[in-house]
Amino acid sequence: MPDSIAILMPAMLAGLLVLATHVPLGQMVLARGIVFIDIAIAQVAALGVVAGHALLGGETQGLAAQACAAAAALLAAGFLAWTERRAGTSQEAIIGVVYVVAASAQIVLLGFDAHGAEHLKDLLVGQILWVAPRDLLPIAALYALVLFALRWGDLTRRRLFFYAVFAVTITASVQLVGVLLVFASLIVPALAARRLTTKTGRFIVGYVTGALGYILGLSISFITDAPTGATIVCTLAATAVATTALSRKCLAPAPQ
Repeated sequence: MPDSIAILMPAMLAGLLVLATHVPLGQMVLARGIVFIDIAIAQVAALGVVAGHALLGGETQGLAAQACAAAAALLAAGFLAWTERRAGTSQEAIIGVVYVVAASAQIVLLGFDAHGAEHLKDLLVGQILWVAPRDLLPIAALYALVLFALRWGDLTRRRLFFYAVFAVTITASVQLVGVLLVFASLIVPALAARRLTTKTGRFIVGYVTGALGYILGLSISFITDAPTGATIVCTLAATAVATTALSRKCLAPAPQ
């Protein structure tokens, strides 16, 4: 038991850190009606990692690789902020095109890498189970700045600032937990809480849904040796279904 706690605790802390920023960001994304922006930006950030990997001769860690990922994500965010003013109802389609192009370019680049399949899997599902405590300190510092921006930056009206903060957050999260878990952490808790009428209630339900999903997913993965990131995505969906059903029951009008 102590050994399992030692392995799971850093991963759980990583999940809670991701949820700290992704729950409020996910609710903003739903409110803006651009649901797939997160997975598109995440895919572009992953493309930045792959491009950095090719340019740096196999080096995928450190500030240089982070800079490549952040630059790619910020460029995509700037482009989407520009198109949002001009595209109107076509914005979601443009976001989809950005995702497909980024994913395809990533596959092309990885096709020249003997370990491309392994890198692609790591980018998609992440390596959260093997996160070291020292890896969480810079992420925590960055997320603290993001939470400050969310609280005081008025991101709902400042479009370019919202996209920039979103891109930086997603860049860090992709390299911590992978593309699929980034999308699930943003959208699934937000969907589970969407029926609640108060912001505080949506935050509480979102955080509880996310935390339960991570706890169950990490536990099941550790016990069964199933892929951790993919397992957490599935348990997040399951907890969201349960939360939605419970909130629907609690919010249903009383019989006359």
